[in-house]
Amino acid sequence: MKKVLILGSGMVAGPIIDYLLTNNYLVTIATPLVERALELVDNHPNAKVINWNIEEDRLLSNLIADNDITVSLIPYTFHTIVARHCITHRKNMLTTSYVSNEMKSMYEDAKKAGILILNEIGLDPGIDHMSAKKIIDEVHKKGGVVKTFYSFCGALPAPEAADNPFKYKFSWSPRGVLLAGKNNAQYKYDSKLINVDTESLFKDVRNITFPDFGAMEVYPNRDSLSYIELYNIPEVETIMRGTIRYKGWCKILDALKKMNLLSDEDIDCKGFNIKEFVKELCNKNGYNFDEILLDEHINYALKWAGFLSQDTFTQAKIKPFDLTADLMIPKMMITENERDMVQMLHWFVVKYPDGKTENIRSSMLVYGTVGGNTAVAKTVALPAAMGVRMILEGKIDLKGVHIPTSPEIYLPILSELEKLGICLNEEYNMPSGMLVDE
Repeated sequence: MKKVLILGSGMVAGPIIDYLLTNNYLVTIATPLVERALELVDNHPNAKVINWNIEEDRLLSNLIADNDITVSLIPYTFHTIVARHCITHRKNMLTTSYVSNEMKSMYEDAKKAGILILNEIGLDPGIDHMSAKKIIDEVHKKGGVVKTFYSFCGALPAPEAADNPFKYKFSWSPRGVLLAGKNNAQYKYDSKLINVDTESLFKDVRNITFPDFGAMEVYPNRDSLSYIELYNIPEVETIMRGTIRYKGWCKILDALKKMNLLSDEDIDCKGFNIKEFVKELCNKNGYNFDEILLDEHINYALKWAGFLSQDTFTQAKIKPFDLTADLMIPKMMITENERDMVQMLHWFVVKYPDGKTENIRSSMLVYGTVGGNTAVAKTVALPAAMGVRMILEGKIDLKGVHIPTSPEIYLPILSELEKLGICLNEEYNMPSGMLVDE
């Protein structure tokens, strides 16, 4: 039996462990969260759990050498440590994380070692790559060109669980969600480069209608321009990737940014209550705190979260970001009794050699299971699990450092995902007007 090493046992580990055990692989989970891992394997005879952390380098090396492939679900900053051992021992590796520049630099070493390091094979990145490239490659085969490409994705609470003024609950790394609010972004619109600084991120909002669901909003997601080369669409005139949220999220997050509540700077807080501290932050950042609170929805959201509390600080200094995380995360974690959902939406405007223009929409809506796996866990972990299986069965010929943008990877995985109810509904010859505000 083939042996798989999984590093980490976090929020998305469950489905990949279940999939691999169901398909008769020997699975070793190496993690400091031993109790959680033991719950996930549930005494399965083909699974074992090892207490390990990233500082135990010799143990990591031995584990990688003893297995046929390593799946790294630990924080992305440690992936290259794992990759070096995989190259040394000539063992394949897989992650769901974005490829770092350091990981890219290992391409030739991995190729010489005869191994594949497959990254970005989760949800976003992952299913977004595979579903978009499928349509792009089909258009190119017909001699067409992609003139417009929008790609939107969001991990959200299901409607019945969106019961707070933010209409949001954390179903994956909570601090990661908040950190994403500090990003800047760039995209291309009508052949013009659009740069969005971090202060303006939540002001650049598009309203969309998600198929069979309703009105949502989207804000830009980091660097969309790199996808021009990644997807081989140099002809594109408009390209933007975005994050989907319920309506109202962007307005509240923009208020938090005006109040400087995502700052990592240590600021004196002793003697202040929380409301006084937030007001001081806001006014020093050049905005009028009282004017912001005139918006009833923002006022209600800030009050609900605790930003207008009279509670006083006991410490001398605090990072505003930590205050925000400490207030929001305990109140906004999705529970086992609630469902989350994942929405993904692609929109293409393509032109063919005969002059015909076509609008194509591709959409996916996946719900989590109450008391079971979240939609995020399923959509991140299952593509990765399928990638592991394909590599172990010798169905991928690529060597080096790659992402799943080639047909030999995305076609089989999209097909298998569809059998499990995770599929993108492709609609052709759509009327224009997917974006409400265009």
